[in-house]
Amino acid sequence: MRDSEATKKLILKKSANLFNTQGYKATSLSDITKATGLTKGAIYRHFDNKEDLERQALRSLSKLMFTEISTSIREAKTFQTKMEAIFQFFENYMNTPLYQGGCPLLNAAIESDDANPVLREQTYNMLSRLRVSMYTLFRNGIKNHQIDAAIDIEYYCTVFIAILEGGIMMSKLERSKNAISHSISHLRKLVKEVSI
Repeated sequence: MRDSEATKKLILKKSANLFNTQGYKATSLSDITKATGLTKGAIYRHFDNKEDLERQALRSLSKLMFTEISTSIREAKTFQTKMEAIFQFFENYMNTPLYQGGCPLLNAAIESDDANPVLREQTYNMLSRLRVSMYTLFRNGIKNHQIDAAIDIEYYCTVFIAILEGGIMMSKLERSKNAISHSISHLRKLVKEVSI
């Protein structure tokens, strides 16, 4: 790996953790230079500006999250085991997070507003990708006669994502796995209800 590539990866990793832990607005370029040990000039050789760095950092967090979830889902063979893989990802997140600071989707969603339309759009795209992935799981479950064909997929996708993200938020805030464990327990019951 060339030094330039290694430097860019270092900047992305350190800044992604800072943005996800401290917030996008609260993290200054000085925080990033301190964390990386690089100068502002070195950072700007790899990124157009702070917004470009924010965008690429969130993209790297998103890629890491979806790669991890996708790997687990691909190994599972049925709708039920694929959903269990998602549940395990969220449940294990409390003990072995992939990144510092919590769920990047939740953190960016809370912080994104009309003052930062680029961050909001990118966060929305991340949510859309999660929704499409879950929608595909439900469609395939119906196609493979593993779940009830009459279910409202949009409804279930919304409920599952909201409960998982809410469970993570509560567990992080309470510093306890109880909320995510209770959330997943409820979702497991819903999976059984829709299963054939």
